[in-house]
Amino acid sequence: MRDSNAYKSGKIVKTISGFYYVDDGENIFECKARGIFRHTKISPTVGDTVNFSVTDELKGVLEEVLPRRNYLDRPSIANVDKILIVSSFENPSPDTYLIDRLSAIAVYNGIVPVIVFNKSDTGDFTEFERIYKNAGFATYVVSAVDGDSLSLLLTEFDGCTCVMAGNSGVGKSSLINALFPGFELKTGEVSTALGRGRHTTRHTELLKCGKSGFVADTPGFSSIEPNCDANLKDKLSECFPDILPYTDNCRFTSCTHTCEKGCGVLEALAAGKIEKTRFASYAALMNELKNNAYRYRNKG
Repeated sequence: MRDSNAYKSGKIVKTISGFYYVDDGENIFECKARGIFRHTKISPTVGDTVNFSVTDELKGVLEEVLPRRNYLDRPSIANVDKILIVSSFENPSPDTYLIDRLSAIAVYNGIVPVIVFNKSDTGDFTEFERIYKNAGFATYVVSAVDGDSLSLLLTEFDGCTCVMAGNSGVGKSSLINALFPGFELKTGEVSTALGRGRHTTRHTELLKCGKSGFVADTPGFSSIEPNCDANLKDKLSECFPDILPYTDNCRFTSCTHTCEKGCGVLEALAAGKIEKTRFASYAALMNELKNNAYRYRNKG
């Protein structure tokens, strides 16, 4: 029996071709996984906290994956503290449904959503900033080009594992480069025809920022697939902090807050207490979740 006291612990910061790169706080070890992982449901992934044994200088073997606080799929990453949801003013312009969908999924998974409007030098984000600050989210209007407000945004990374999410072309890699000079992540031009950028990140990798923080620039992180279950539909109002306070005023406990009589949410919407775009996103996401549940029940 192996002595667990002889293990070192660390965080997986990169996986490539069967190798796991583990940061123990001082060094990065190139590790292979024991065969036992092939017979379990857990596949080690970026963000996992692991125990590993050292076999050679800066080489080791993964022995154990510690329990995850959360997990996001496509791309795969675990134990995320914050999701920075990034939008730009144009090409592409802010997609409120995408922002609201990502923020709801984040809240459901115990992850703090942070709303970031990049490229402040290209337009006026005042209305978007008002909507999301009123909804209860930390919201920043910044520019990776001229450095506007980056010092304030930088505080969000302290002691956290953060991911940047949003459509390609909004400047996620440019923001990381501006916030953390030296990373030199590749950036891509925005396609004029498509109105979106070309993906420049090919794999998920956690980059250390400061003494205790990590940031990931992940490929295709606009359509996050959460490690959710059927409860998301039932918990959806709890994932909209600006809608939740009005759910206690509903006539029926089974209210979905979309069309029912005596719904406190609909009354608040009519009174202008809930933003129309936020409610539209809530209703659309509820409908999406209902359709997904229907397809699951009738599969096969």
